[in-house]
Amino acid sequence: MADTQNTPYYITTAISYPNGRPHIGHAYEAIAADVIARFQRLQGRDVRFQTGTDEHGLKMARKAEEQGRTPRDLADEMAGYFQEMCAALNISHDRFIRTVEEDHHRASQSIWERMAAAGDLYLDRYEGWYSVRDEAYYDESELIEGEGGEKLSPQQTPVEWTVEESWFFRLSKYEKPLLDLLRSDGFLEPASRRNEMIAFVEQGLKDLSVSRTSFDWGVKVPGSDNHVMYVWVDALTNYLTGLGFPDETENYAKFWPADLHLIGKDIVRFHTIYWPAFLMSADLPLPKKVFGHGFLLARGGEKMSKSAGNVVDPQDLADQFGVDALRYFLMREVAFGKDGSYSPEAIVERANGELGNAFGNLAQRTLGFIAKNLDGSLPQIFGHTDSDNSLFEAVDQAITREIPQHFENLALQQGVEAWLKAVFACNSYIDAEAPWALRKTDPERMQTVLATLYICIAQLGVAISPVIPASADKLLEAMGINPKLRTYDGIRSHWYSPLAESNFRLDKPTPLFPRLELPANEDA
Repeated sequence: MADTQNTPYYITTAISYPNGRPHIGHAYEAIAADVIARFQRLQGRDVRFQTGTDEHGLKMARKAEEQGRTPRDLADEMAGYFQEMCAALNISHDRFIRTVEEDHHRASQSIWERMAAAGDLYLDRYEGWYSVRDEAYYDESELIEGEGGEKLSPQQTPVEWTVEESWFFRLSKYEKPLLDLLRSDGFLEPASRRNEMIAFVEQGLKDLSVSRTSFDWGVKVPGSDNHVMYVWVDALTNYLTGLGFPDETENYAKFWPADLHLIGKDIVRFHTIYWPAFLMSADLPLPKKVFGHGFLLARGGEKMSKSAGNVVDPQDLADQFGVDALRYFLMREVAFGKDGSYSPEAIVERANGELGNAFGNLAQRTLGFIAKNLDGSLPQIFGHTDSDNSLFEAVDQAITREIPQHFENLALQQGVEAWLKAVFACNSYIDAEAPWALRKTDPERMQTVLATLYICIAQLGVAISPVIPASADKLLEAMGINPKLRTYDGIRSHWYSPLAESNFRLDKPTPLFPRLELPANEDA
């Protein structure tokens, strides 16, 4: 893996459409992005992490009208819920951007002016199918028939026939460069999404309507009193706004182009066809990678929707099971890039079995034994055996090669599995070495075994900290690990001997992961 230390890294989520409160799908994307951002920080990289809300468009205007309020009032309330979700789930973003903010309007108008200067915008009349829910235009050939014979979008959302004056973007002009981009190595992953987008472009691209006159809740088109920008021009520009564009700021110079746009699979077209075309037109660098993750499905594999009544508030799950248990489950359970499902039973099983029994109990047994039998003083090392070295090798394999490689490649589930494999190796080691028996027969060997475990537990605590940051920090703090050492490089250094020789005393540990129980109304 290439040496990326000290290299800037810019990651974004999609900005959420806040016409309702956040659901578990929003939490899934935010947590995944946070894990990636925290992992890159452990690598020593200067990370910029942005998320936020996409607050313009016809859908928001209509929702506000239904409730007898202004769109801005609705946007302010709903954006607050998404900010609360990020805080509750320990999301370490550097900026939460809102598209109603003044700097975003300026950035959006600037990219519009650049596209106009390139000759890529022209005024015409739009007639076609539009999905308010998707905020997307669809060709007749893309529509499907609903159960009642009505026309639906490919996402099975209602469409309506729209006729209005509109500015158009010459998307067709960029057909070949977009195909070259999509066929290039690494721009769009996973491969299934890449193949879908290549097939879409190969069918031929039509010019895109990029303004609306039927409502006024949006960014004003420069020089026009009655046109607002099509919401995707506005929304996609947020990735530039957060770095200070159109000004030549330090953040823009350092972090653009983005290293990763992390998005749901349903908006891949907008991010890998429309967005690169806008940037090409504006003569701006393209993002390095777009990753379209799968959906998080409800019990039984059903897609969550308000109409189905199966939408879950992520804060309810976090309150019920704990933030880190929820974060761990989502990264451990679902193969990143594919659809996955969740249930309370599965969360409890993973949390109790892997976090609680495997890792939490390992730490509790080891640290508790030290606190009780060595009066909290850290054990000394009296020469390592082949058994000790074998464990060090297994943990080193996980934290220096397997976990970083998997996380770098966005194979988050495999990264957690590599960590868990090393945890199991520690449990096998403590059972085989039995320090409780060595206490009477060979006290020096007992201390060496405990020191070996102490070192490995600290290393594994650092390695899993992107996934369970609060629990990992609690453990590492209790173990006396200096915050400056809580990186991949730091935890490989010779930190143990000075710590053991200091006056540090280990207190009796408290359980890291209290056992979870299913609520009374859930099936066992």
